[in-house]
Amino acid sequence: MLGILAAIPSEAAGAHTKGDTRHMVRQRKGTTMNRTTKRVLLMLCAALVIAALTAGTAFAVDSTSFRMVRSSNAVTNDCLEGANGHVTINSLGPVEAVSVELNNLPPNREFDLFVIQQPNAPFGASWYQGDLVTDANGHAKQRFLGRFSIETFTVAPGSVAAPVVHEDPPFPDASTNPAFAPVHQYHLGLWFGTAGAARAAGCTGDALVSTPFNGVHNAGVQALSTRQFDALNGPLRQIQ
Repeated sequence: MLGILAAIPSEAAGAHTKGDTRHMVRQRKGTTMNRTTKRVLLMLCAALVIAALTAGTAFAVDSTSFRMVRSSNAVTNDCLEGANGHVTINSLGPVEAVSVELNNLPPNREFDLFVIQQPNAPFGASWYQGDLVTDANGHAKQRFLGRFSIETFTVAPGSVAAPVVHEDPPFPDASTNPAFAPVHQYHLGLWFGTAGAARAAGCTGDALVSTPFNGVHNAGVQALSTRQFDALNGPLRQIQ
C-alpha cells in the first residue's frame, strides 16, 4: 500500500513534467512561427518598397523614338531620295532631352529644326529649336533640351509690342503679336538653311523659294517632317 501511495506522486509528477514539456514545445513552436511571420512580413514590406521605388523611377523617365521622313514638298519635287531622320526623346522630369540624327541629306549643309503645330504647310505655330550641319557624308547629329512632351505649347494672352530685329523682306519681324489661347505643337520639321541649298538639291526646281524658318527668316523649303503621324497627334504627344 505504501508502495502504491509512494508511486502515485511520482506518476503525477511525471504526468506534470510531460505536460510542461508539451506546453514548452507549443511555446517554442509559437515563438518560431511568430519569428517566421515577422520575417515574411519584413520581406514583403521590403519588396513593396522596392517595387514602389522602381515604379516611381519608371514613371519619372519616359522615352520614345521615331523617324522623320521626306517632307511633302520633297516628295512632290522628287528630291532627297533616301533622306531621313531619327529622333529619340528622353524625359528628365522637368525637361526632355531630344537627340536628332540626320542621314543621307546633302553634304556640308545647314538645316534648321522647328517644333511645329502641323507637319505640312502652312504649319501653324512654330518654335525654332536650333541648327544641324551635315558632314561630307550628309550626316548630322544634335541634342536639344526643353519641353518636348504633351505639355509643349505656345500662348499669347494679349497683344503687345514685339522687338523688330529683322526688317528685310519677304519676312520682316512683326512689331506686335496676335493674342491667342494655348496652342499645342507636337510635330517636328526640318528646313534647308538657305533657298539656294534647297534649289541645289532639286527641291524647288529652278526657283529660289524662301521661307521664314531660320534665325534671319530667309530659309529654304522644308526637307523632313513627322508627317507620317496624324496632324493633331504628333509624336511629342507620346511623352506624358
